Amino acid sequence: MEILSFPEGQARITALRFGIAEGTHVACAARIPAGPIVLRSGRQEVAVGRGLARRIHVRRFGRVS
Repeated sequence: MEILSFPEGQARITALRFGIAEGTHVACAARIPAGPIVLRSGRQEVAVGRGLARRIHVRRFGRVS
């Protein structure tokens, strides 16, 4: 997936510190039941709360086998 837009505010600033911004390619590494979504960018993983994850706009790519 490619991040198309990320909400303004403190979450955006924190994401930038982790190297995640518009144009970054990420993968969903895990969906914790009733918990966060874990995004992987390169060899780094970041947990994102579900509320924030709903506000991040992404473009999905086809599956690679």
